[in-house]
Amino acid sequence: MRDSLSGESPRPNLLRELSEQAILETIFREGPITRPEIAERTHISKPTVSAVVDRLVDAHLVQPAGERPGRRGRTPLAFTVNSAAGFVVGIDIGSTRVRVAAVDIYGEKLRELELETATGGPRAVEEQITATVRQIDRELAASHRELLAMGVSTPGVVDPATRRVTSLAWHLSATGEFDSLATLESRFGVPVLVDNDVNMAAVGEKWHGLAGGASTFVFVSIGAGVGMGLVIENDLFRGFHGAAGEIGYLPLARDPFDAHHRRLGGLEDEIAAGGILAAYTAAGGEAASAREVVEAARDGDEVASGVLESAAQRIGLAIATVCAVIDPELVVLGGRIGGSPDLLPAVRATVGRLLPLPMRIETSILAERAALEGALAMALREARDRLFSRERRAPAAG
Repeated sequence: MRDSLSGESPRPNLLRELSEQAILETIFREGPITRPEIAERTHISKPTVSAVVDRLVDAHLVQPAGERPGRRGRTPLAFTVNSAAGFVVGIDIGSTRVRVAAVDIYGEKLRELELETATGGPRAVEEQITATVRQIDRELAASHRELLAMGVSTPGVVDPATRRVTSLAWHLSATGEFDSLATLESRFGVPVLVDNDVNMAAVGEKWHGLAGGASTFVFVSIGAGVGMGLVIENDLFRGFHGAAGEIGYLPLARDPFDAHHRRLGGLEDEIAAGGILAAYTAAGGEAASAREVVEAARDGDEVASGVLESAAQRIGLAIATVCAVIDPELVVLGGRIGGSPDLLPAVRATVGRLLPLPMRIETSILAERAALEGALAMALREARDRLFSRERRAPAAG
């Protein structure tokens, strides 16, 4: 019999593959779970469930989790997905630090490294990442089998079609491009999910942060740069060019038409780390970094407090602008500057003065880990899809 749409004969073991996928997903979602319970949940016959579970155990994808007591008759075994069936790696490329972490398929942390971002351009960063992932792969191969997927958080605009970083990665490349990540997939032979760092941070907030129960929210990051991750009805909104959320280009500077703002954007020039440090220095303060300005404000420095108050007002203006268009359930502030709780009262006050409806604005609980958590979440979703599909083979019966 041929497929009526394609005209090709269906693969002879398609039904078995679908059964294995359904059973593995059920064990992952509800385990520890017994064979009879799997049959009840999936509506697959008990003999088929039993045969599939045996094959999955032989393939080390599923493992026994002990007997299920308290039932009449024969005491059945319960099963879970084997946490050592594979692992994923998440990578967060920052302007000064690269964070790399590995987790098992349940999301439990296995390894984490933090390095200074390599100097010398995109190729040096690529080689640094490759060496670090290879090190982790060697360390985990014996206990957790194989690398299944990677998620990469990167500065710049990621083209939705090509997954190339096409522009705005100024902190890594003089041209703003960062295309060398394309080689990671060929080097490791696994899917590599690449996205903008602020988009990844929004995913991280959804997975492990404050936005777990919010279907429509924004994550606003203020650090070395300024950006926004936008989630609408539980989907990342990237825009036509992949540049949705580049709020650093909002014309909220003292002179929005100043040609200097063309590169990084008026808002970013004012409220990112460089802008805060420049404003503090221009007002007579002495500091080596924006973080020192924040600390000086906490210690009662009136000049530093004034600089941060002005930055908080501009952040509030940007948030009010976004909320007037999107009407999100939640706004999460993050990044080295935005994640400071000192800014929150002034930001809330500014937004409250500008909008007629109440808006929930919070500081991220993930701090600088948000993008890394998002990269891991993206890699895990891909890995689980591979694990549950027949791209991942289980040995045939007999």
